Amino acid sequence: MSTSESAPNPVAVTSSEPRVARPSEALGEVRTDRERLLHLRWLSVLAMSVVALLVFPQVAPAHPRSPLFAVILALVAINLLMHAGVLSGLTGRRGAMLQLMADMFAWGTFLYFGGGATNPAIAFLLPLVAVGATILSAPQAWSLAALAVLEYSLLWRFHHAVQLADANMAMTWHLAGMWLGFSFSALTVVWFVVRLNAALLRREQALAASDAARARDAYVVGVGKLAAGAAHRLGTPLGTLRILSDELARRADLGDDAREDIELMRTQVDHCRDILNGLAREAGQQRAEGGGAVSAGDWIDGVLTRWRGLRPHATAVLSVPVPLHAARIVADASLGEALHNLIDNAANANAKAGQARAPVGVKAQVSGGDFVVEVSDQGGGIPAAVCDAARKGPLAGSASGMGLGLFLAYSAVEHHGGTLGFTIGSNGGTIARLSIPLQEKPE
Repeated sequence: MSTSESAPNPVAVTSSEPRVARPSEALGEVRTDRERLLHLRWLSVLAMSVVALLVFPQVAPAHPRSPLFAVILALVAINLLMHAGVLSGLTGRRGAMLQLMADMFAWGTFLYFGGGATNPAIAFLLPLVAVGATILSAPQAWSLAALAVLEYSLLWRFHHAVQLADANMAMTWHLAGMWLGFSFSALTVVWFVVRLNAALLRREQALAASDAARARDAYVVGVGKLAAGAAHRLGTPLGTLRILSDELARRADLGDDAREDIELMRTQVDHCRDILNGLAREAGQQRAEGGGAVSAGDWIDGVLTRWRGLRPHATAVLSVPVPLHAARIVADASLGEALHNLIDNAANANAKAGQARAPVGVKAQVSGGDFVVEVSDQGGGIPAAVCDAARKGPLAGSASGMGLGLFLAYSAVEHHGGTLGFTIGSNGGTIARLSIPLQEKPE
């Protein structure tokens, strides 16, 4: 294929918003924060269980553990209720603050009955503060940090002392517990921060893609305005050409070959007039929703019929392995122009490769939940770098053309939720693969 394609109807591919900006980022953010707090609470349950079930039986077997188990069961109940959606109202920063305060209170109660500030597990307050700093507002994060410091200070004075079974090993056990608490806290903080950085990177990439889509759509809107003005100005010269061709056709001294050429010229002028009328009729047309579904078979037949009328000296062969009667897609004028442009490119590529009489292959089929059209040629192929550049904007540096049509084809296909890709065929040519989601899956 060549990048010197003719530009499709640019007005019809304009869109009110870029496709990548449609998903709700706020909903994803709330869901992510909810998952962070659930994971953190399960880690708290794990740490408390280790202290209550493994550490205390070794260092202080006579110490009462019922209050410790009560706190663990309370946190398990909170998490189960969150999973079940019973506490679905605890969302947003206010909900996250309330959850972290509940976790802080649970740890304070656990440590109160487990030795207070002398218990090395008090280091587990740090992950709560660290996670709060990542998802809360600045005032809330500082308030949570102040609450943690206050809790630590109170536990220094008020707590149930732990009577160790071996007083001589008290310092050894304490140092070992401090090491374990520090290690667990450090790993927890790093795990959450790494996940947060990954989420921030994904968000930055999504924002960059959204900005690129907005810039592309703004360019397409500008092209649409230029096309509307061009359609208005071209009406007069086309009308003049039609009058002149009619006058020439009435001359009696014309040969058969000349008369045939004039008739072809009149037909092409009529096609140009129809295209201009379509520009005026379809200006500002948006993608149809719901009731805009059309038969995929009728749609592709219509595109090929119109293309054959504009390229009478080129041929395109349609291959449909399975009937498409039940397949329906949402397609506006811009999508038809995109396919028209791909077929036109394939015919141009054949001509440049000395294969002007070679037919353009068009294969249409249903694959999964998509309607897939493959357009193949016998040309020299399009470099992958050119395809990537055309996706972002017209190829201003192309010697054979600006690549505006290919750029608008990308825009139209992606605006319909589909994809457009290029591969190398078995004969060395290019295969353009256009994939559009089905509106209704065939039975």
